[in-house]
Amino acid sequence: MMSWSPQDIPDQQARTVVITGANSGIGFETALALADKGARVVMACRNPTKAEAARERIREQTGGRGEVQIVALDLASLDSVRRAADTLRERYSRLDLLINNAGVMWLRQGHTEDGFERQLGVNHLGHFALTGLLLPALREVPDSRIVTVSSLAHKAGRLHLDNLQLDGRYGRQRAYAQAKLANLVFALELERRLRATEAETLSVACHPGLASTNLAESGVARESPFGVGYVARWLWPLFTQSAARGAAPTLYAATSPQVQGGGYYGPAYLREAVGPPTLVHPSQRARDAADAARLWEQSEALTGVRYP
Repeated sequence: MMSWSPQDIPDQQARTVVITGANSGIGFETALALADKGARVVMACRNPTKAEAARERIREQTGGRGEVQIVALDLASLDSVRRAADTLRERYSRLDLLINNAGVMWLRQGHTEDGFERQLGVNHLGHFALTGLLLPALREVPDSRIVTVSSLAHKAGRLHLDNLQLDGRYGRQRAYAQAKLANLVFALELERRLRATEAETLSVACHPGLASTNLAESGVARESPFGVGYVARWLWPLFTQSAARGAAPTLYAATSPQVQGGGYYGPAYLREAVGPPTLVHPSQRARDAADAARLWEQSEALTGVRYP
């Protein structure tokens, strides 16, 4: 496994793949690699102009292999999530792969359209709702997968189940770590529920390690005082791997025949910072089944999406 690279991805023809946040960073590299292997890739993105530019780049770099489509999706709006899910269900009778990739990081305190703390709302609740709405198109499809992208930051996270919105306790890193822990808790709990209902779909999770992407653009570069964020953005690539390498755990989780449901995959070296993908270990908090059940219950109540 530790020698695996995207060149090892099996043929993806006849597979339909939905990737959130596919216009940049790890999402773009994931879309590019899967399209190059022949998949029909659906880029679920908030900004249609950026998504169209990304689609053209993919077409150029793959020589037109695969089919690349765009669906509008703003994870900060449950109305947008429902519209996107409706569009996807109308277009495709079945889905083979859903990659919950999009995210925000280290934002100032703020709220989504539905009143959720932004990092929790976008990173977790938006994906929770989208996955539940699309699950009927996945659950009977052989070898279908739901891949949820977490982060090394999950290890510092706690689920504040009596105050998920962090009212009166907000901190950028606290909110981000909670949201990425929620991603991983969700992925593991989803796998438990899929197995209990004998679904065909697997739920797996991954993280990119330290990768040079624009994820921190809004929260660090634009919102840090005295230009500190822009200096950090300039230095960041010196200590990280590329977005293409950071996408390897996602691609492995999405396509490798060796992957099992409930697996968590990240880089192999330097405490999961860089390197080829391998099986890594969730934190103890991520494996707490009681917390997972409470988070699931609250997520259903907040989003209004109940899983079949």
